[in-house]
Amino acid sequence: MKFTLEKKDSQSKARAGTITLGHGPIQTPIFMPVGTVASVKGVHQKELREEINPDIILGNTYHLYLRPGTQILEQAGGLHKFMGWDRNILTDSGGYQVYSLSANRKIKEEGVKFKSHIDGSYHFFSPERAMEIQRSIGADIIMAFDECTPYPCEYNYAKRSMHMTHRWLDRCIKHLKEVPEMYGYEQTLFPIVQGSTYTDLRQQSAEYIANAGALGNAIGGLSVGEPAEEMYAMTDVVCAILPEDKPRYLMGVGTPINILENIALGVDMFDCVMPTRNARNGMLFTSEGTINIKNKKWENDFSPLDDLGVTFVDREYSKAYLRHLFAANEYLGKQIATIHNLGFYLWLVRTAREKIIEGTFTDWKNKMVKQMDKRL
Repeated sequence: MKFTLEKKDSQSKARAGTITLGHGPIQTPIFMPVGTVASVKGVHQKELREEINPDIILGNTYHLYLRPGTQILEQAGGLHKFMGWDRNILTDSGGYQVYSLSANRKIKEEGVKFKSHIDGSYHFFSPERAMEIQRSIGADIIMAFDECTPYPCEYNYAKRSMHMTHRWLDRCIKHLKEVPEMYGYEQTLFPIVQGSTYTDLRQQSAEYIANAGALGNAIGGLSVGEPAEEMYAMTDVVCAILPEDKPRYLMGVGTPINILENIALGVDMFDCVMPTRNARNGMLFTSEGTINIKNKKWENDFSPLDDLGVTFVDREYSKAYLRHLFAANEYLGKQIATIHNLGFYLWLVRTAREKIIEGTFTDWKNKMVKQMDKRL
């Protein structure tokens, strides 16, 4: 992996760069659509490539391990070939699922025993096993196995968890060297900064992760219920320590406003289920504010879905038609909304990149934050 830092904003810490991986370049800042189980929900790969057009998407180790399983993925030649996606993929290690399955898992130094949400069967993930599974999946960027702490979290728990995450990282690095790549291209490991919302722990963790010497680094354990101001404060602390010449990935964030504010703090990569999940509930993000398409006010509004939108659905369908599809519980409505939201998120980060290069990012960002905070 190679990262080229191309331009820094003069009024903030925002930056534009290019990450080069085995399946092509990634222009940053970038938003990665979430394809948890080898599918971005409701979107064909053709629409994903041609309308949304991301340089990279995200898959999930825990879910892909359970279904279809590593044997099927290896027989297919890896996740790229299995799902028909010839661009880059990043896989989460399963650490977030350790957090979200809190009622059905047990964490020890050796790893995590958990119960499948599919059939109740028991499984065990260790740092070593997480590396082996991600080798089988074949993502271009793979994540170290960590524990994502909840919010709120007691200081002593956050500290113990952080140190365990660091020990797990050392095991990930060691074991990855012993497990060869399988599909003829490099896989790059990103370690993850933890420490909850405690400044001293975040500083310690960022220093430990920076010293690991990885080609890219991630910030985890945020966007788990803490106020946005605390998220920004922790991101700022961490970005001041993580190396400037390596990409920074803020995991699981977030709203369009969250993304712009964190770009301004020096983050390069994002992922979140929000654009797809909220789309399925009728919420559309636009540059002028948020639309709840289920509201009666759109019943006879025959204007295009989004005059400023960048995908075909924004031009071809009206607000009234989309509202009707939701009222009739037609799945097409969820598909249209999903394509719109993902298209908007990719437009947002690409426009941010353009503004950084032009030197006008901060003024544009401040204007966009005000506009997007509206309910239409």
